[in-house]
Amino acid sequence: MSDIARILKESRIVAVVGLSPKPHRASFQVADYLQVRGYRVLPVNPSCAGQEILGERCHATLAEAAAAVAPARIDIVDCFRRSEEIVALAREAVAVGAGCLWTQLDIVNQEAAGLARAAGLDVVMDRCPKIELAMLPR
Repeated sequence: MSDIARILKESRIVAVVGLSPKPHRASFQVADYLQVRGYRVLPVNPSCAGQEILGERCHATLAEAAAAVAPARIDIVDCFRRSEEIVALAREAVAVGAGCLWTQLDIVNQEAAGLARAAGLDVVMDRCPKIELAMLPR
């Protein structure tokens, strides 16, 4: 089993950082797909904090999202942010005890990957969980 397959199989809670409430946006479509496949999606977007996206309360920060599911943990932090913002998100993912730092297609930051791996997180970069899940056998 590949690392990606293992991560997706073992995970249940996904914080989607940068989740948009607009159905035509990729972040919304990915989060919706994850929900349909049985994942709990935690929206993280300071612009939408307090609103509901896909039936879940949107959080301003990753720390706020983590507190909302405690004592459970965030398994995957799925980042829909620019590459230069990923280091700060890696630090936040480490701070909340997440299991995996995941960045979307075309998003790569080796410094962030190093920080996350050094803290014991799995790291997946430049991949989309929707695409990866669709390729896995059910």
